[in-house]
Amino acid sequence: FATTEIRKIPVTVLSRCQRFDLRRVEQDLLAKHFSAIAEKEAAEVEPAAMALICRAADGSVRDGLSLLDQAIAHGAGKVDEAQMRDMLGLADRARVFDLLDSVMKGDIGTALGQMAEQYAVGADPVVVLQDLLELVHWLTRLKLAPNDALALNVPETERVRGAEMARLLSMATLTRGWQILLKGLGETRSAPSPLQAAEMVLIRLAYAADLPSPADALEALRRQTPAAGGPAGSPAPSGGGSPVLASVGGSGQAMAVLRAEPQLPVTALANQPESFAQLVTLVAEKCEPLLAACLDSAVHLVHFEPGRIEFRATAAAPGDLATRLSSLLRDWTGRRWLVSLSRETGAPTLREQRLEQDLRRKEDAANHPLVQAVLAAFPGAAIEVVRDLTVDAGPATDAVDQDPANGEEE
Repeated sequence: FATTEIRKIPVTVLSRCQRFDLRRVEQDLLAKHFSAIAEKEAAEVEPAAMALICRAADGSVRDGLSLLDQAIAHGAGKVDEAQMRDMLGLADRARVFDLLDSVMKGDIGTALGQMAEQYAVGADPVVVLQDLLELVHWLTRLKLAPNDALALNVPETERVRGAEMARLLSMATLTRGWQILLKGLGETRSAPSPLQAAEMVLIRLAYAADLPSPADALEALRRQTPAAGGPAGSPAPSGGGSPVLASVGGSGQAMAVLRAEPQLPVTALANQPESFAQLVTLVAEKCEPLLAACLDSAVHLVHFEPGRIEFRATAAAPGDLATRLSSLLRDWTGRRWLVSLSRETGAPTLREQRLEQDLRRKEDAANHPLVQAVLAAFPGAAIEVVRDLTVDAGPATDAVDQDPANGEEE
């Protein structure tokens, strides 16, 4: 028997068979074979249409014969390129070059118009992206091996326009385009509207086409001027600013603009932490979640005052906790902090204090008559959490009367 999915055959069956792996048939050989069959069937198939059939067959004689049979039946014995493209849902090859050229130039308006035109004449958005992927692969090959364009089976469009586009596009642009198209192809296949998904892929590709590669960006940062308007390559003065890379869009194009920001002196915070709880909140706000969690659950505070902290750390705390906290607080507050470890027991951790407070709130709630009535009415019920209700700050004249004469409440 024959199969194209050898992995689905059980090993017990394969061990009792002689296995022959058949390679894919080249397109030239497929074209000769299919042309001979078309001649025997008295069918007229244009060479361009035959090339499309062979490409869609992807090396499979069986799939190619099925497509040829459908094309002959559909065209009543005459098969041309336009008919074949309509049947396969393909876009015109020249239009694929035009679409990729517009996208790589950042002309997204023209690119979206070209996609809409191809969709209107029956091109499948998924197939269009596949053609773009194939074209990017071909341009990458020409970039690395220009002699591939001299092969006899290479069409004129691929040879002439492909060589020109491969010369203009960098390798970084082609590889980035390949990744965007490959990811976008999967999104388009699963999207509710393939056309909208394909348009978003083109937009993403157009805006990423002119972005500098990481190596180019680093080189530009190295060469950038330390001050606006200064000569390129001049050394940065002491205390100079750090370079900033900005992206500016105009007319669909993107360009890199380099400028230098002056380094600002470290200023003290307007509100210094006045308690250990405020200090932990400051650490969390400074995007140090692990350090904040450690201070919250693994530190027993012994003494706290602005500028000086003394605590006992549990075994879960890192060994450099004190030095790291001191360094960060100095950078954040603009003042020196003395952070030291102690052997004293210290207060419970902030987490333990919250748990104890929650337990007391649950006990107080359990003693309320209404809550006791609810617990009695629903056996097995338990208090999970106690929350504070937001009380309206407006006047409650129906609940409290105030004597205007003496100000006493009734």
